[in-house]
Amino acid sequence: MSAERRDRPENILALTGTGIETELTDNQESVWQDVVKRVDEVYSDLLRYEADLERKNAELEEAQCFISSVIASVSDILIVCDDKGQVLQANPAFVALLGRAENELAGLPLQDLIVAEDREQARRCFCTGDRGEGRSAVTDCELRFLGAQGPSDMMAINFSGRFDHSGHCVGAVLTGRPIGELRRAYQALHKAHLDLQQAQRKLIEQEKMASLGRLVAGVAHELNNPISFVYGNVHVLDRYRKTLADYFAEEARRDDSDASELRRKYRVGSILADLEPLIEGTLEGAKRISEIVKNLRRISFNRAHEAQRIDVERLLTTATQWSARAKKNHAVIDLDVAPGLVVWGNEGQIHQIVVNLIDNAIDAVRASKKPHIEVRAAAAGGEIEISVADNGPGIADVAFDKMFEPFFTTKTVGEGTGLGLWISYAIAREHGGSISAANREHGGAIFILRLPVGG
Repeated sequence: MSAERRDRPENILALTGTGIETELTDNQESVWQDVVKRVDEVYSDLLRYEADLERKNAELEEAQCFISSVIASVSDILIVCDDKGQVLQANPAFVALLGRAENELAGLPLQDLIVAEDREQARRCFCTGDRGEGRSAVTDCELRFLGAQGPSDMMAINFSGRFDHSGHCVGAVLTGRPIGELRRAYQALHKAHLDLQQAQRKLIEQEKMASLGRLVAGVAHELNNPISFVYGNVHVLDRYRKTLADYFAEEARRDDSDASELRRKYRVGSILADLEPLIEGTLEGAKRISEIVKNLRRISFNRAHEAQRIDVERLLTTATQWSARAKKNHAVIDLDVAPGLVVWGNEGQIHQIVVNLIDNAIDAVRASKKPHIEVRAAAAGGEIEISVADNGPGIADVAFDKMFEPFFTTKTVGEGTGLGLWISYAIAREHGGSISAANREHGGAIFILRLPVGG
């Protein structure tokens, strides 16, 4: 080794503690340079990794701030619990609800924050076990929490289970809001329901008016006959009155010997004999008109809440007569009513049910060769049963489940609204009764109206 190489300080290795200086060979120097180079590379990698780590940490902090801001802005309460039911984290809405600091809530059992009466319900909702056990991961309940001012308002709480990668429950997430907000939604729904009921009432009134229109033809016929012979009898009575006036005037100017001749001339005897039946006929017509007017008053649909004792026989008689005349049918209607039957309710509404059932029966037997309808009424098991049977084609199987639904009808367009049976069914239910239908064994259909016995 030359003196020049020996004098280079980088080729001298000082061994501390030995006082010995050792000169490096060429191979040793090469190895040492490789080590220095590797150290430089590792240092460069560390610097690069540090830059990447700082960038990812900044992104993580940004994501954390975003999630925290979202959770803080949520108005619903949010609580995160572990598998033991201890609070891990809560959002500001829940902190404000309880009136306690967030760091005070961490680690507290959730049960201790719930009103005692609701803790058992919360325990049942809390997720335990694995997904494979068949337990729903989401449950709902209503709870109250213990706030600084006492129990909170009732909250609608949603329990969502937290599961790890193996499907084991590691806790739960609770979200909820005051039921007051839900109540406002229910109120809106209730308003919509009331609007629907109002529309339904309008439809019912329209159907009632249609029913009343069908009865008008029968009423007009009923009124026309008695009024006609009342007017006819009155005119005859007026002529008789004039004849009697002339007779008595002339008799006053003659002596008694001519009285018998005058009576024969003016047919006083026959006139006097006819006066009694004429007057009786007039009274009968007036009575029939009075009864018709009374029946019209009874079926007044404006007295929806007025209940009274109803004579079933009178009601069925009137409903049968009016339905038959309104429909102008040629069916034989057989009426059989047990005496003394009385129901309690609104006579106009019960009358409407019976008229509707008879109208349907008349329509059903329209194509029958010998149309026949039977209207019966009898007491059975504490109720009054009113049946309307016909010998028509009967009820189709597809109609049994739909006949009491609104707007369902088997009639052609323009003949029926599909509201008659629906309204009748509703009226019967309001009176504590029912309507049922069946096909008769020998053909035709039968509808049975059951009503409580009147007091």
